[in-house]
Amino acid sequence: MSPFVERLIGRLPARDTRPPDDGRRRAAVAAVVYDDPTGPRVLMMKRVERIGDPWSGHIALPGGGYQASDGDLRVTAIRETQEELNVDLADARFVGPLPVLSPLSAGPGGVEVTPFAFATEQLPATTPGPEAVSAFWLPLELAASGTLDAEYVYPGTARTFPCWSYEGHTIWGLTWRILRDLLAAGRG
Repeated sequence: MSPFVERLIGRLPARDTRPPDDGRRRAAVAAVVYDDPTGPRVLMMKRVERIGDPWSGHIALPGGGYQASDGDLRVTAIRETQEELNVDLADARFVGPLPVLSPLSAGPGGVEVTPFAFATEQLPATTPGPEAVSAFWLPLELAASGTLDAEYVYPGTARTFPCWSYEGHTIWGLTWRILRDLLAAGRG
């Protein structure tokens, strides 16, 4: 394993992945890190465009809403990765959870999103399901270097947000925040 993945393993704390029974909406995403010989990469997807979906067409990590049948949020991340990109995480190493975050555009009542890091030394094939248009692997060292840094202007406003621009993809908002936390956990 690369030093990046080894640091992740040593720094992500084990904790209960069952959601509290407090009525809040919850979701989980998978930060699947491929230990590429050229440097670690994380699996990204472009979401399908849908009317009424606040994240329509965005670049995201695979993931989605918690269902009671999942039992815990880690299972949600695994299930959603399979559904959205046909990637089975059974052979990936579970590394641990990242900090829980909430998107700024989650609407009334909000939603808590728990990201989970997984590591793999074998590049999994991806086949987008009905919720994804495409998938790609973002080089984490390139993101950390600052060369991808840009500003995203929220449509219809003058509000700007930090983002990364990579091969025509804009990574911003909650996804950018999760990846920033992943990079912080894996840095030397």
